[in-house]
Amino acid sequence: MKQVLPLDPATYQRHAIHGGDRIWAETNCYVDVWIELLHALGHEPIAALPFTFAIDFEGDQWTFFKFPLLDLYELYGLDVQELALWRPAVAHLEEQVGRGRPVLIELDSFHLPDTAGTAYRTAHVKSTVAVMEIDVAQRILGYFHNQGYYRLEGDDFVNVLRLDRPRDDVVLPPYAEFVKVRERPERDLVATSRALLRKHLRLVPRANPFAAFRARFERDLEHLLDESLDTFHAYSFATLRQYGACFELSATYLQWLAANGEAELDEATRAFLDIAESAKTFQFQLARAMARRKPLELAPLDAMGERWEQGIGALRSRFA
Repeated sequence: MKQVLPLDPATYQRHAIHGGDRIWAETNCYVDVWIELLHALGHEPIAALPFTFAIDFEGDQWTFFKFPLLDLYELYGLDVQELALWRPAVAHLEEQVGRGRPVLIELDSFHLPDTAGTAYRTAHVKSTVAVMEIDVAQRILGYFHNQGYYRLEGDDFVNVLRLDRPRDDVVLPPYAEFVKVRERPERDLVATSRALLRKHLRLVPRANPFAAFRARFERDLEHLLDESLDTFHAYSFATLRQYGACFELSATYLQWLAANGEAELDEATRAFLDIAESAKTFQFQLARAMARRKPLELAPLDAMGERWEQGIGALRSRFA
């Protein structure tokens, strides 16, 4: 067995961000994996959330938000490098995990037992996991995925790493990264995080992204009302879930700053929580509208845009 840390799925305690009181239980696979990986490595992942304020509507989706790798280095001394898969993936996993380095790799959820009830053995869905242990002889893989830590074995091990078939040059290898721990000077975590907040506030869109999203959503709704439930899930994931979950993390970050002595954050915190809650409600309303083939009132998007202006305005006034 090669291990980065001695973790047990039965006793692993997930981070509070993945607790039962959240508006959005999950964010996206990459961010969720990093939250738990940082937590397991002994770091506070909330300190790395300033990037969430700078997301934008990108025309056909909201920003698929991710932890910036430079921020992870600045805060925790973690150096993330791309892993070139020139051998079978299993060989690289064994090598890097054996060096004490977590490996983030895209795998097919069809073979990930923690997705039972959604994708496991029913749908082929690409998802990022962080591999923390591997035993090739016993066919065991331990990994972070979504909200927790899991272990797969046997046929799932063989299938998810494609050990049962010859190398196929037509099938592209998955994207993979490994994490090196660098020695960093002692830094004040809150002060470093606050500096990152100022940096990311400079990257916030100049124009209110909700105005552009509302205009595009109104056009999209014309064909969405004739689409299937599968289309709803795909559309919602790329739009409502992305910004809803992201801005809930923004509020979580501001609550953490307040707990660490930062004042005058209540207005912005409430604004971003309101967006997260409204996005969740609007998602349900869109699902009902598509099921009934009936129009949808768009006023909630206007209200979310107003709350964005208030929240970002308050932060710019506080940290300019």
